[in-house]
Amino acid sequence: MQFNRASYLNTRRDAWVEINLDSIEKNIKEFKKYLKPGAKLFAVVKADAYGHGAVMIAPVLLASGVDFLGVASIDEGMQLREAKINAPILVLGAVPVWAVDWAATNNISISVFSEEHIEACKLSYEKTKVKPKVHVKIDTGMNRIGVRPDRAVEYIQKIQKCDFIELEGIFTHFASAEEEARTEEQYKKFKSVVDNVDTKGLLIHCCNTAAVISYNYMDYNMARVGIGIYGLRPDLPQGVIPPVLHQAVSLRGRITNIHKADKDEGVSYSHTFIASRPTKIATIPVGYADGVPRKLSNKIYGIINGKKVKQIGNITMDQMMFDISGCDVHEGDIITLLGQDGAEFISVDEWADILGTINYELTCALKVRLARVYTR
Repeated sequence: MQFNRASYLNTRRDAWVEINLDSIEKNIKEFKKYLKPGAKLFAVVKADAYGHGAVMIAPVLLASGVDFLGVASIDEGMQLREAKINAPILVLGAVPVWAVDWAATNNISISVFSEEHIEACKLSYEKTKVKPKVHVKIDTGMNRIGVRPDRAVEYIQKIQKCDFIELEGIFTHFASAEEEARTEEQYKKFKSVVDNVDTKGLLIHCCNTAAVISYNYMDYNMARVGIGIYGLRPDLPQGVIPPVLHQAVSLRGRITNIHKADKDEGVSYSHTFIASRPTKIATIPVGYADGVPRKLSNKIYGIINGKKVKQIGNITMDQMMFDISGCDVHEGDIITLLGQDGAEFISVDEWADILGTINYELTCALKVRLARVYTR
């Protein structure tokens, strides 16, 4: 089998995820237009930067003017610290009490919302002589984690009296930022707390990607942007004009086999595609084990040499097939599943719309066995 390996890159596998760092820089620049004067920009890099690679993305974010990084767990924060990322980091999720020592000694801020957290901070300080940095999480309607608004003022004031804790911020998270009425209700609950405590020197943050774009009247001195950093659209309230964002992720694979199927022959498991004519077929080594959902079978397209081609047959664990009839292509040529090729473009949102899900889920699903290639 003779491959055409003429390409701007070679990987150890004929499939890879490509991340355009220029796109991320442009997206950061776009979101800075929405910030309040003097507000800090908080970039969410949890779930390995939504599948884009947190360790590689973080320095680009910081160089682009991001002030704070957000992760979901202590181990995600430690991964950044071990990569010599020294920027402020906040664990947005619940931190187990045994992990407070790790957070304190590695300068990782944690979210707190219970009496157990306060006690764990005290024990950690007595052991390490380092004050844990904390942000109080207020549950204004997400019903996931956080202290309830009717208890939050008392809880914050109690923490402010603790000489073994460094209170760094107060925050909440909007459950439905695309719905103005529900978001306004949550915002009022949040304001009822922050307006009744001493917030001098504290970071106050409530706006996520969609809220930063949609609600310029909200008070904050730090804005949390997640999915928008990567150029993927958030759900916005009706009538809100979205910013110009650039999708950073592409998914590509090289053709490993080309052959012909006769009319009435089936393709792949269960023969969900039957050739209605003699069909030229290309196979690439990308499948559902790489994070491409099987439910996309027979519903998506790839792009080769600037031309869209239909995916046919059930997507298998490690491979999928395309109808390339009429295309002048060779083994080793690249098919783009997501991203740009010539004038054609396939967005993550197209796949999400087919599946009735969100773009976050799809980028996070792209598996580690796909090499990450960073470009400009």
